[in-house]
Amino acid sequence: MTEKYAVVVIGGGAAGLSAALVLGRARHRTLVVDAGEPRNAPAAHMQGYLSRDGMPPAEFLAVGREEIARYGVELVRDRVVEVEKGEDFAVVLAGGRTVRARRLVVATGLRDELPAVPGVAERFGRDVLHCPFCHGWEVRDQAFGVLASSPASVHQALIVSQWSKDVRFFLHTVAEEELSDQDLRRLAAAGVDVVPGEVAGLVVEDDRLTGVRLAGGAPSGGGTTHARSVLFVSPRPVPQTGLLERLGAELRETPLGAYPAVDPTGLTTVPGVWAAGNAIGFAEQVVHAASGGYRAASAIVGDLLMTDLDAAVRE
Repeated sequence: MTEKYAVVVIGGGAAGLSAALVLGRARHRTLVVDAGEPRNAPAAHMQGYLSRDGMPPAEFLAVGREEIARYGVELVRDRVVEVEKGEDFAVVLAGGRTVRARRLVVATGLRDELPAVPGVAERFGRDVLHCPFCHGWEVRDQAFGVLASSPASVHQALIVSQWSKDVRFFLHTVAEEELSDQDLRRLAAAGVDVVPGEVAGLVVEDDRLTGVRLAGGAPSGGGTTHARSVLFVSPRPVPQTGLLERLGAELRETPLGAYPAVDPTGLTTVPGVWAAGNAIGFAEQVVHAASGGYRAASAIVGDLLMTDLDAAVRE
C-alpha cells in the first residue's frame, strides 16, 4: 500500500529541515525527501546566522537531521521526479517509491550557473565568491577583483568596496560604454578601478588565487595579469521550479529568474503547496530560508487543523 503522510517536504536544506522540525513537533507525520545537493555546499563555513556564525554548512545540516529525527520525522535520500494532484498529492521518487501527502513544502532551492571563465568553478566558494555578506569579513582588506557579467555588476563592485579599498572591476564582456555616467561616478567615488578587456582565466599558485589574467589584445594590456587574491562573480541563478510548474503554480518574473508567487506564509497559487528558501527567491540566505520553512510549517499546521474541524462539523 502507498504510504501516507500529512506532509512531504521536498528538499533537505535549511528551509526544508526547519519546516520538518516544526511539523514534527506539531505531531504530523512528515517525510523529507533530500537529493543532497545544497546550494552552499562549496562553502567551508556559513556566516551571519546568529548563534551559528562560522558553522560548516554540512555540520549545520547534520545537526538539523538529528533534530527532526527526535520528533519522528523521516528523511530519505532520494529525488522527487513527479507530483500528481488529486484528493491529495502522489509523490513519485526516483528510487521507485510513491508516497501520498495531504500537503507539500517545496524547498528545492536553486542552482548557480557560474561564468565560463577557466578556474572560476574550481575556486568557487574558496577565493572565488559571490556574496560579500557571506564571506566579506573573512577576506577583508585583501586585493579584490569583481568580474562583470552585465552592467548590473556595478552594484556588486560598489558593495564589496565596503570590505576592501583595493577593488578592480573587470568589465570582461561588458563594454565600458554600457556603464552609465552615474555608474562611473559612483565607482570612482568608491575608489574602484575599472579594467576593460575580457578575462581569460585565473592565476593560481600553491592552491591560492594570485591573479586575474586578461586575454590578449585587451584594451588595458592584452595578456597582462592583475594581482588579486579574491574574485567576486555573479552566478546566473537557475530556480529549481520544475515540480511547481508542472503542478500549475503561477510564477513571477524577476531580474534574477522566475519564482513562484507566494503569500507571506509561502503558500503558492496551488492549494496545499507551500514553497520556502531559494525556491522562492535568489536572496534567501540560510537564516531567511530557515525562517521561511518555519512560517510555511506553522501555516500548514493551522490549515490541516481547520480542514479537519470543518470536515467534522459537516458530518
